Amino acid sequence: MNKLTPILLSGLLLFGASACTGDAKTSADAPNSTTENVKSPPPAESVQKTQGDATSDVRKAQANSDIRAREQRNNVTGGDTNRADGDLKSEVRSKLEVNITKGQLTVEAKDGAVIIGGTVPNQTDLAKIEPLAKQIKGVKSVNVTAVVAPAAPASPSK
Repeated sequence: MNKLTPILLSGLLLFGASACTGDAKTSADAPNSTTENVKSPPPAESVQKTQGDATSDVRKAQANSDIRAREQRNNVTGGDTNRADGDLKSEVRSKLEVNITKGQLTVEAKDGAVIIGGTVPNQTDLAKIEPLAKQIKGVKSVNVTAVVAPAAPASPSK
């Protein structure tokens, strides 16, 4: 059993590390990077299906709890200013996901500088992006490259 424990732990760590790779996106339809050309969002029905989870009170509470837990962990291990890029990216994405439910946003972070690209349905949501991102501890600057692009009208059913 003593020989099995290190193997199991290393497998778990390897799985966790591989699961954390990739871009932080607020929906599956969001662009793959902040520099990708913006496409028209999918039809409204598709957007409604995607946002179903993000609008629930349980999801909002879970995201806010996750952000608080990461900030508490960071305070114990390194303070407010030294944040891992992955943590910043994930926390900003979570904050945007629960507050801008119809947005299709991608988040990148490097040394406290956050870049947010993609689309939002209206100017009000676009104006919310920067203040929401700055609420996350460790975010030093925010560059919003997202644009307003309403969802495409639903195709007529035959």
